Amino acid sequence: VQLQASGGGFVQAGGSLRLSCAASGRTFSTLGMGWFRQALGKEREFVARSRYSGALAVVSDSVKGRFTISRDNAQNTVYLQMNSLKPEDTAIYYCAAGPTGIGSTPDEYNYWGQGTLVTVSS
Repeated sequence: VQLQASGGGFVQAGGSLRLSCAASGRTFSTLGMGWFRQALGKEREFVARSRYSGALAVVSDSVKGRFTISRDNAQNTVYLQMNSLKPEDTAIYYCAAGPTGIGSTPDEYNYWGQGTLVTVSS
């Protein structure tokens, strides 16, 4: 499975971005998908996940009410809509694919994209 993340950029606090992750190499509709992020000097942390059907979408407490994960299986793409961005959201965002999409730790995902940088200024 190959994953290509895009959509990162520079935004002011309170702004929005939508990240996309395009998958290829395996039937996308069978994959669980997740988003993680890693800030400078910090460990990679869970942001959001979705099962293969899009059901049971979950976001972390730190982004709840601001971020939404969704997927379009016809387009082999998963999205992360990020609203009301804060400076503490600044990080490299990674999409990941795994067999279930119910995991919140990196080791539950087998495939990773290259990451896309999100920078939020105050």
